[in-house]
Amino acid sequence: QVQLVESGGGLVQAGGSLRLACAGSGRTFSNYVMGWFRQAPGKEREFVAVIRWSATYYADSAKGRFTISSDNAKNTVYLQMNSLKPEDTAVYYCAARMRLAGEIQAAGSYDYWGQGTQITVSS
Repeated sequence: QVQLVESGGGLVQAGGSLRLACAGSGRTFSNYVMGWFRQAPGKEREFVAVIRWSATYYADSAKGRFTISSDNAKNTVYLQMNSLKPEDTAVYYCAARMRLAGEIQAAGSYDYWGQGTQITVSS
């Protein structure tokens, strides 16, 4: 059974940092496209960052502040978030898909999802 489990969420003041982790089980995710998405109340789920092997891509809102990385030995993907802003408040989800083709920013293109972890940034 494939599982993605996020951890590392919490409450942080604006300007602070958090690191999220997404631990995969059930298969090896090193060849998968691994993404982070977020969803704020009343809004659609939006793309944050993606990684496959060493290639990364970020949403404009994440560039320069967030860093996605992976540890294949641990089957884990991370999202280091610095200079957090109140508008970063959302539930953050980890996602995975095997195929390379298709829009990497489209949430509907991912096959597996974690349960989400809440990030709240206070002003």
